[in-house]
Amino acid sequence: MTGRAPKAMTVRLRRWWAAERGSVTAEAVLVTPLLVMLLVFLAVVVHRGVDARLRLDDAAHQAARAATLQRSATAAIKAARDTASAALAQAGLVCRGVTTTMSGSLVPAGAVTVHVRCTVDFGQALLPGGKTLESTASEVVDTYRSWHQPGGG
Repeated sequence: MTGRAPKAMTVRLRRWWAAERGSVTAEAVLVTPLLVMLLVFLAVVVHRGVDARLRLDDAAHQAARAATLQRSATAAIKAARDTASAALAQAGLVCRGVTTTMSGSLVPAGAVTVHVRCTVDFGQALLPGGKTLESTASEVVDTYRSWHQPGGG
């Protein structure tokens, strides 16, 4: 009797194993599309975030360059704000509450730093609240720029 019990257990174990054959494959076939969809969704979210960051960096750079071309601080601040807004709109980046600040001096060989802050709307399906991104760019004022005022003689 003692020799038959392990043999019966082995037979039952083999039957059970044979009955479950193919179930892992079926589960994998059912779960794989869900995993692929999750990966695609994640790739879209990451791509939109990286794309928004690059476009904001470019807008900050353009705004800093526009500010260095002006003669007064007031005109430089206005040029930086207008250039950043135009660059973001042209790039197709939907921003709410664009804020542009400038620091530095407009003396020849001085540095001007522009800080752009924007709440980016990634679309209702991805991130409903949006994300606030910031970018800073610095530009040097031309060393040999003329201080001659137009029409001033």
